[in-house]
Amino acid sequence: MCTNIVYEWLKTLQLPQYAESFVDNGYDDLEVCKQIGDPDLDAIGVAVPQHRRRIHEAVQRLKEADERTAGLYFTLEPPV
Repeated sequence: MCTNIVYEWLKTLQLPQYAESFVDNGYDDLEVCKQIGDPDLDAIGVAVPQHRRRIHEAVQRLKEADERTAGLYFTLEPPV
């Protein structure tokens, strides 16, 4: 299996065993992973309650990171 961002994310969660199932079910990008809910985890095959909790918490952190950066922007104009 090739290394991708979802594999690396799952590896940081100490859950790399689910990487192939995530990709096979269309979760091949972190933007898509932010939408994961219980039915998705059922389809992916994550049955262990602690693993599900760890993934839910990580998804929440991804969403919170988006919220923190949503107001950030930059301009290409030089400062006055």
